[in-house]
Amino acid sequence: MTAVLARGLRAFGRLWWECLGGDTPELCVATLVVVGVAFALAPLHVLPIIVVPAVAVLALVVSAARGRRGAP
Repeated sequence: MTAVLARGLRAFGRLWWECLGGDTPELCVATLVVVGVAFALAPLHVLPIIVVPAVAVLALVVSAARGRRGAP
């Protein structure tokens, strides 16, 4: 019974990784980082308004730069 549950949990995790990670897992990780930063800075009220968009833009710039390097 435990092996069936473990196999089911692994399959569920792989499904979500494929849906969320897909071709660009760095954007999935960056999204988790942005959400984490937003939650961590939420009590400060003003700082997240500046930091969260900056982190999101930085993640997109890094992803675009990686994509350009790999393009023919």
